[in-house]
Amino acid sequence: MASDTPDNHRKKRKMQKYSTPNNEVTPFRKAAFKSREDHWKQIELEEARKAGLAPAEVDEDGNEINPHIPRYMSSAPWYLNAERPSLKHQRKWKPDPNNKNCWYDRGAKTFQADKYRKGACENCGAITHTSKTCMERPRKAGAKLTGKNIAPDEKVETFELDYDGKRDPWNGYDAASYAHVIDRYEARDEARKKYLKGQQLKKLEAKNDSDDEDDEDGLKVDEAKVDESKQMDFAKVEKRVRTTGGGSTGTVRNLRIREDIAKYLLNLDVNSAHYDPKARSMRGDPLPDMDPNEKFYGGDNQNRMSGEALEFKQLNVHVWEVFDKGNDVHMQAAPSQAELLNKTYRINKEMLRSKAKEVILEKYGNAAAEDALPRELLLGQSEREVEYDRVGRVI
Repeated sequence: MASDTPDNHRKKRKMQKYSTPNNEVTPFRKAAFKSREDHWKQIELEEARKAGLAPAEVDEDGNEINPHIPRYMSSAPWYLNAERPSLKHQRKWKPDPNNKNCWYDRGAKTFQADKYRKGACENCGAITHTSKTCMERPRKAGAKLTGKNIAPDEKVETFELDYDGKRDPWNGYDAASYAHVIDRYEARDEARKKYLKGQQLKKLEAKNDSDDEDDEDGLKVDEAKVDESKQMDFAKVEKRVRTTGGGSTGTVRNLRIREDIAKYLLNLDVNSAHYDPKARSMRGDPLPDMDPNEKFYGGDNQNRMSGEALEFKQLNVHVWEVFDKGNDVHMQAAPSQAELLNKTYRINKEMLRSKAKEVILEKYGNAAAEDALPRELLLGQSEREVEYDRVGRVI
């Protein structure tokens, strides 16, 4: 009677649930039930694998399994009956019927008939299209009338593209079709380099003939014959241009010749001119007490306050003043208009100045343009004797 107790009955039902028809427990279910010692040994083994003290677990194909993968990802579902550890259940094993990378086989032909068939194209004789959609040149006498030169049938394909495949503008694009464009531009660049190299050689040879074929000029001709890629150019540096991941390199002209002293080394005093390493600028003069004829660098402000920079600053100031007076002028939006307005302003200003000068000369005269004064008046003395009476009149 002990075998019919409720506890034994539940155990039998449990064994029937997790057993095969031959009453043998599957290996997957055997691995599911572990003793406490086996469980702790499994945990210690996993920790050792994570620490690198034990070799990693190997799957069915002989590939090592990363021990840091979580258990809910590495453990296979129960219905796969996995006897060995594997990550195949995480891979996409079903082929995608709606693959967006597939495209029509361009220009492929299937079958070429010997005689005209009913329902085929009346122009070329292909069965895959009609005469209205025929892409061949219209014949004087179509294939329906002559029965000769029957065009082969095109390969007709249908694809069920997914959402992304229908909206992909580059689907079916062949990158090799753009190779002829690249080849054409490369050939143009090579021809241009060859032409420029020939012109340079002609100039150097002509210079050598005029200089009685000096040794130095001969060396220059030899350097010109060398390929530009093999010449050493210390004035160029390879610098990264801004791209997403650092990008390709491009040749950038350096700001300083390597033999020159860097501007931040001209004066090592802490209280000297400030140097901004990010912008590579030193606005102040690092050596203000040095002779101007001997120093080659006087600060970046020296270039800003001379030459065309000063004219550009005056142009900006004029545009600001004109804009404050109500004129619609903007230096960045319409630079040509601002330049023309400034030029007109300077011409009118010079005309008014010359006109005012002429009026003053007409009214008061020009003492500098008259005859030179006598030498006596310039010096203020002479040897001639003059007598005066008591009133002051000349006798």
